[in-house]
Amino acid sequence: MSLRGCSLLSWLPVVFICGVLAWAYYAYLLPLCVYTVTDTTEKVCYLISYHGSLAMLLWAFFQTVFTPLSRPSKEFSLCKAERQALEGDGGDDGGGAERGVDMQRELLRCSAHSLPLATCTESGAIRYCERCQLVKPDRCHHCSVCDSCVLKMDHHCPWVNNCVGYSNYKFFLLFLLYAALHCVLVTFTVLRYFLRFWTEGLADTQARFHILFLFLVAAMFSVSLLSLLGYHGWLLAINSTTLEAFRAPVFRGGDEAGDFSLGLVQNVRQVLGEDPRLWLLPIFTSVGDGQSFPTRRRDEATSRLLGPRHRHVGRTLAVPDDEEDDDEEGEEHTVFVNPAACSSSSAVIFMQQEEP
Repeated sequence: MSLRGCSLLSWLPVVFICGVLAWAYYAYLLPLCVYTVTDTTEKVCYLISYHGSLAMLLWAFFQTVFTPLSRPSKEFSLCKAERQALEGDGGDDGGGAERGVDMQRELLRCSAHSLPLATCTESGAIRYCERCQLVKPDRCHHCSVCDSCVLKMDHHCPWVNNCVGYSNYKFFLLFLLYAALHCVLVTFTVLRYFLRFWTEGLADTQARFHILFLFLVAAMFSVSLLSLLGYHGWLLAINSTTLEAFRAPVFRGGDEAGDFSLGLVQNVRQVLGEDPRLWLLPIFTSVGDGQSFPTRRRDEATSRLLGPRHRHVGRTLAVPDDEEDDDEEGEEHTVFVNPAACSSSSAVIFMQQEEP
């Protein structure tokens, strides 16, 4: 199948959701509210609550679908000369191959020297994506469907035909929230007339059909959406992602998963933003740049990654005095590091096959 055909097929789940919402809108508006509900006050309350929840659902849904992927910035990419050097085989003989590997290590060491990295692969190497030819920021993963590295990737969701990551995770959470509330609202408002279908019966056969299936569909989606919302609510509370829940991030110094957790309130603010008044609105308010994240032991973990004499502070490196010096313990000197001027004392960085 052609790439264009695959691209068109990937939109089928989105079209399906829109189709279900369109049918549910018709079934709720006409067969239920217009033809079945007789009390005017009840009818108005149903219509107001239904349209309010539907509007928030659609807002969050389309924000999730159409928000562009969040990709690493250029500082994580290798320059053209570095890419060409990494692609070289280093020669046919054993010595040439060994020199090629050493050159690859040196190039990666220089490229990643000043980057704010705290995590590594399971073997202790810097996470490098050969497909995108860049050093992966913390919590960044390569999506095979989108063919791109995605910042703080949670998962690729076919129902929104998009990767859920740093740029749209808040929208995805709100979509689950409002979709669950919408389905629960429909389920309970239709329940009364669904029961009448089995007991007293409804005069309009067509309305009876729509009310029956509207209740079943809403109840089914309510269960699935509430379950998914509960799972992602738990991930939000511990400041984790779906990928990290299955494979915990590895910190250079051996820290276990959970170091990104800053406490319940701060974890929520990392995704929903600093202003609680904007938490329930599908507008982007997430904290940070998606490329570096605070941890409970960030300074310690980062110093282990960059070497025993270096600790990353913002966009600078703090170099503590030698233990033999007579200066006051803990004194630091802040210096700027040129990535092109890497020394042999830097932490050795190995290039390996791409790992999540």
